[in-house]
Formats: sequence, C-alpha cells, structure tokens
Amino acid sequence: MNTPRTDGASVRIGALVPLTRPGWTEAGRHLLAGLELAVSEVNEAGGIDGSPVELVVRDTAADPQRATAAVDELAGLGVAAVAGEYHSVVARTAAARADALGLPFLCSSAVLDALTEQPTQWVARLSPPQSRGWRLYADFLLGAGHSRIAVAAQPSLYWAAGTRILRDHLASRGGTLVEIDMSALTPAAVCDELVGHRATALLLLAGHPEPSVSIVRSVRRDQRLAEVLIGAPAGQPESAEWAALLGDDGAAVPFLRYLPERLTPLGTRVETALRERLAEAPSFVAFEGYDTIAVLADVLRSHGTDRARTAASWPRVAVDGTRGRIRFSRVPGISVWQWASAPVQVVDRDPAEPDRFRVLRSG
Repeated sequence: MNTPRTDGASVRIGALVPLTRPGWTEAGRHLLAGLELAVSEVNEAGGIDGSPVELVVRDTAADPQRATAAVDELAGLGVAAVAGEYHSVVARTAAARADALGLPFLCSSAVLDALTEQPTQWVARLSPPQSRGWRLYADFLLGAGHSRIAVAAQPSLYWAAGTRILRDHLASRGGTLVEIDMSALTPAAVCDELVGHRATALLLLAGHPEPSVSIVRSVRRDQRLAEVLIGAPAGQPESAEWAALLGDDGAAVPFLRYLPERLTPLGTRVETALRERLAEAPSFVAFEGYDTIAVLADVLRSHGTDRARTAASWPRVAVDGTRGRIRFSRVPGISVWQWASAPVQVVDRDPAEPDRFRVLRSG
C-alpha cells in the first residue's frame, strides 16, 4: 500500500527515538525536542496544505528488534514517512524494514555507512557517513602528532566499522592502530595495555556512561599516562551527563559533532527556542531533529503524502536548514540518499571552561 491513511485531517509522521536505557537517552531527548519544535512551527504556519502534522513517537531503546516492530506498527498506522533514530545499528534495522515496506525513512542522526545492504530509493540521511567524519578525526590525530593510536572497543557493528575506518586511514598515512578488547578487560587494566603498546592516544569506542566514564577516570589517575590524549569520536563528551560525572576530567577529550562554524539565521533562531525547550544548550542532535521535519514538511507540501512520490522526491530536495542548505545526492559507497555537505567538526571541552566547546578541526 503506497498511499498512507490519516486519522481525520492530520498528516502523520512516525518518529524513532531512544528514550529509555540502554539507549543514549540524552541524545534521544534532544532529537525529540528538535522534531517536536519543528512540528509545532509547521503547524503554526498552517500545517501541510491546511492539515496539521501529528508526530507519532516510538521509543527504540537502542533495540533493533524494537525498531523493526515500531516501523511495522507505524506503517500500519498510515504514517506518510518515518523520521529520526540516533543509534546506527538500530537505524540500520529500521532502514531495512522501511525499504522492504516501501515506507520513506529520513534518518536524522545515525552515521553507519552501510545503512542498508543494497542501494534504496526509500531512505535518505541528514548526518554525514561515518567514514567521512572518522577520517577527519584520524587526520586531526595525525596533525596533533599522534601516530600510535589505541582504541578501547566493545563488540558492536558500529564500533567495528569505526575501527576499520581509523585503521585503514591511519595506515595509509604512516600511523598504527591497536585494539584493546573491552569485553575482556577492566578499565584499570586498560592502563597497563596502553603502557605496553606505547600508545599516545586512546579512543573510547565504548558505551556512555559506562564503561567510558570509568576508563577516563582510570587513565587520568595513572601518572604513566599523563601525556596520553583521550578521544571519543562518537560524541560522548558533548553530553551534559558526561560533564556532570567527570568534571574537569571530562575536558580536552576531542569528539565529533555535526555543526557548522556558524548556524544559519534559521539555526540561530531555532537554537534559542531549543535552549528554552530543553532548559540547556541544544546538542547537534537537536538541530538534526529540527532539520528532519523541515525537509519532510517541504517534501509533503510539494509532492503530497503518497509514499512513492515522497521517496522519488529525495533528489529534488533543496531546503534551508539550521546548519546549511540541504540537498540529497548519491555518494559513492553510500546506499541511501545522502546530504553530502553536512558539516563536521572535531571539538572538545575547554579545560579552562568545561562548559565551553573548542573547535579543533572542521571539514
């Protein structure tokens, strides 16, 4: 069935969001805030041809099976499209199901390159692919003088993909990468491994808050590792929870975020509204949520709510978002419609002022 049902006059959009553990709930809260703010503004401006947008939210809790069930349910409820998701492995499962059902899915925040096994017309993505961001991160490490890198990694398709990207990119530029298997070691034992491998940087490819927070504490307290850089490309240090748990120990830990040097005028206005809604500074994930609805609203106004027409419209999207002009294209090696120029930064918390972020590299 290509044409969705709607209850009354509303246009339904499904939203996949991690709102409970073991999902990264802070990211989920920011993603949902962006989605909801944009929906409220769309409705204040008259909705979709006079029909209000209704956001139908489902909590994925970082569970791929739960996400698959949610996509099935949302399809049956007649949503025009599905949006959202933060966790890459969950988004991958949701994308596969949306593709199988012929349901448009605009992925807000998941970066795994192989979001679907085969090229699909049904899925588009706002966040940059993992390979682009993590290669920039590897270049940052090399530029800072780090050529012998260790990763403390937990078993995961996402962490394994990141490790592969880093290893290949570093090797092509004279660097090396060693893996420390967190399934077999305590955070304290990581310190001995770092000393043994003579690594000058340790990357946390592990969950937040644990074991990442415990690893940081162990390394910071080991005098042998005083000069070791701790990094977290997946973005854990942006979390307010990270700052609250680690204090000064959580500063100077570079991570990736997807913001430009300057927000667009729309982005500046949205930042103020998101800060009020969240009662804290919005993360890049909140902007991704807002931009997701901005794109879908534009598509639905222009092409109606027929699912096949929505999917066919991805290459014609041209929307001014909070972080730049959004267009989708086919990027080599990426199976979905991709915003190719999504901004990427390497940033950290300033040791002198941990609530302030320093931009270390952009790309």
